[in-house]
Amino acid sequence: MKPVSTPLRAWILLLVLALIWGSSFILIKTGLSGLTAGEVGALRIVSASLFLLPIALAKIHKLRRRHLILLLAVGFFGSLLPAFLFAAAQTKLPSSIAGILNALTPLFTMLLGVLFFSQRLSLRTFIGLIIGLGGTAYLILVGSSDGLSGINLHALLVILATIFYGANLNLIKFKIQDLTARTITSVSLLMVGPLAAVYLFGMTDFVSHVTYSNLVPVMSVVVLGLVGTAVALILFNELVKITSPVFTSSVTYLIPIVAVGWGVLDGESLQPGHFIGMALIIAGVYLANRKPRKPVN
Repeated sequence: MKPVSTPLRAWILLLVLALIWGSSFILIKTGLSGLTAGEVGALRIVSASLFLLPIALAKIHKLRRRHLILLLAVGFFGSLLPAFLFAAAQTKLPSSIAGILNALTPLFTMLLGVLFFSQRLSLRTFIGLIIGLGGTAYLILVGSSDGLSGINLHALLVILATIFYGANLNLIKFKIQDLTARTITSVSLLMVGPLAAVYLFGMTDFVSHVTYSNLVPVMSVVVLGLVGTAVALILFNELVKITSPVFTSSVTYLIPIVAVGWGVLDGESLQPGHFIGMALIIAGVYLANRKPRKPVN
């Protein structure tokens, strides 16, 4: 049988997604120039939740109680907690390094799948995990001259966020396969959006920070919520429909490249150790995701 070629539309979606998600880290950095980390995380979730509100309201009444409980967990692990963790991390962490560490998500997805969701771990996947985690350790312990202080400790917040992403992906894959991707995204954001709004408007000085001189940081986070969270998830779900999981996962390798590019353009200083760590992480993700070739008859 002749192999099916990947359509041009899929390649365009892949590149657009890489650009959007790879640019998320520089948008967080811009937002932090005028807002606190908590304000950045909360505003990101509130913006995305409001954008998808019409879809969520049309879907939520059709869901069972079991769905709602699981979607609340998805909202926390897949959106709310990572939004705050990435913002807090980037108060001391360059956006480019945050983008590199974000590539750990597939590794933690597989690891949590093995530990809690009865997934089997092949030797190739195990070696990939070891290489990827080794690259992370190198990036944290050797990639900076600060030793175990400052930048390195904040990198642990990004790693925790990728663990939450991994838990979220496993919940979606194994617990709520009967729901569409748009329903999962919109309703999960609807359920955590009010919590973010209460924090943003009731527990921070966000309103006083919305000034003309502070317009760029505020709008950067709004764009991050609308495009980097809501629109990107819709595009990602479309990409999953028209291609294979292997092709879709390749966006993981492009995001750090975009993030590093933005960081360099913004004047961030990268040491050779940072590039070595990135290479090890991407190599580990590639090896862990690589499917064995079928023998030719």
